[in-house]
Amino acid sequence: MTAFRPAAWLPGGHLPTLFSPLLRRPPRLERRRQRLTLSDGDFLDLDWYGPDNPATPCVILLHGLTGSSSSLYILGQQQALANQGWQSVAVNWRGCSGEPNQRARGYHSGASEDLAEVVAQLHAAQPERPFAAIGYSLGGNVLLKYLGETAADCPLRAAAAVSVPFRLDQCADRIKVGFSRVYQARFMRDLLAYVVNKRRLFAHQGQHAEQARLDALGTLEGMDSFWDFDERVTAPLHGFASAEDYYRRCSSRFFLGAIRVPTLLVQALNDPFVYPHSVPERQELSASTQMELFTGGGHVGFIEGPPWRPGYYLERRLPAWLAQTLSGT
Repeated sequence: MTAFRPAAWLPGGHLPTLFSPLLRRPPRLERRRQRLTLSDGDFLDLDWYGPDNPATPCVILLHGLTGSSSSLYILGQQQALANQGWQSVAVNWRGCSGEPNQRARGYHSGASEDLAEVVAQLHAAQPERPFAAIGYSLGGNVLLKYLGETAADCPLRAAAAVSVPFRLDQCADRIKVGFSRVYQARFMRDLLAYVVNKRRLFAHQGQHAEQARLDALGTLEGMDSFWDFDERVTAPLHGFASAEDYYRRCSSRFFLGAIRVPTLLVQALNDPFVYPHSVPERQELSASTQMELFTGGGHVGFIEGPPWRPGYYLERRLPAWLAQTLSGT
């Protein structure tokens, strides 16, 4: 397979990051939705695509912050996996499928307990089927944390993580710098709307206990950074003492050494969300983990080819790597 060569017509880190969300035509996929009930009574919506053949692997796809199973990188990867003859299932984190979830708590960069429930239920339904996973950005951080926590007991056969915010505290600082503040403003708008919409839903449905948990957060005014949101919303809702405590306990960089599943990391040094010094050194990776670290690519971009026929390296590389890896396990 040819190596990734960043598209010269998309210089820097921002243009490859923005190209797909702004200019790519969404693949049209007819998917099947499944509602998965969690142990706390909440739900996750899963979107299935591709041939339902238990003899072939199934890949679990995990989206990033304020994304969903309809994010273009998810749709494109589902299409690429189906072209390989594989089925995939795209997970919508709590409240990300177009319908608010039923608990005050939501999703966050360390919500590996939700991923553990997904993997466990899918594995129980098809115990002989090989499952793999791909996580993007926040989803990649959750996936790597889960892989480290489960170590040799992990039921997944292979995993890949893309554009990972390995150190959440440093990434919360990085996104406050320069043009990256534009992304932060968009994220903050979506995150605050996520909380406001749930408050309205709980009031309408008479879910007084869950509404009280959100009301206890106080005003949502004056939040303009990840540090603010995670200090005043993420931490109290999910059992962390502070934003700093949340970042320390959930940053995937601290879990990498325990990973035993074959794992591929794909990262760009010009990622506008991640400082280069946040990317782990080779010696921090377990023997089962390999990293592809490129000078270009942006954040979940990795565009290649000419402008009249752009290509998506992740949709070329990840299915091929998974096929090669699973054929040898």
